[in-house]
Amino acid sequence: MQPKIKILLVDDHPLVREWLTNLLNEEPDFEVCGSAGNTREALGLIGTLLPRIVVVDISLDGGFGPGTYQGRQSGPSQSGHDCLVHARRDALCRTGDAGRAAGYVMKREATDKVLEAIRAVLQGSHYFSNAVNAMLAQKLVQGTGDQPTAIAALSDRELEVFQLLGRGYSTRQISEQMNVGFKTVHAYCARIREKLNLANIHELVFHAVRWHESQQPR
Repeated sequence: MQPKIKILLVDDHPLVREWLTNLLNEEPDFEVCGSAGNTREALGLIGTLLPRIVVVDISLDGGFGPGTYQGRQSGPSQSGHDCLVHARRDALCRTGDAGRAAGYVMKREATDKVLEAIRAVLQGSHYFSNAVNAMLAQKLVQGTGDQPTAIAALSDRELEVFQLLGRGYSTRQISEQMNVGFKTVHAYCARIREKLNLANIHELVFHAVRWHESQQPR
């Protein structure tokens, strides 16, 4: 039998942690290995429990966001873990750490969205639920500073990569779609991140999805 995928829950509401624990433990391949009520406690557990997925409430105390968890190594022999955020609308609008998690789900969405998000992240995809996409697209249309100017600075090929990322393509799928090498796609992504002043691939995908949704007819 394959070992179960370990998931750490981080939320300051005990009932939410209990609900998520019951939901995830019903899946044959998932195991909630621990839970924490605040970020400091969670960061202590990550090093000992070595979770594959960390599900975080973005509105936790102390001003910590998903970037606090993203990219931390689980252990010397581990490749790290992915961070999945569940949030209220107001908290997601306020965070300056948006884009650093591998997936985003609204707290009021159906339970199957949480499972769908985790499985998408485990397959290497970035997940943004429909409710998150709609909210972020609306926020983008209402104005996000100089972002349109930055996007206008992208070359035709960079813009094509940006559009495909926004449509949910992986970098390997983009490589096939554009008939260029995998390393070339990564080079395009690096240049786009530099032009848009984005910290990592998660922020790039996050902004690409927001931009793509804003371009769709209403």
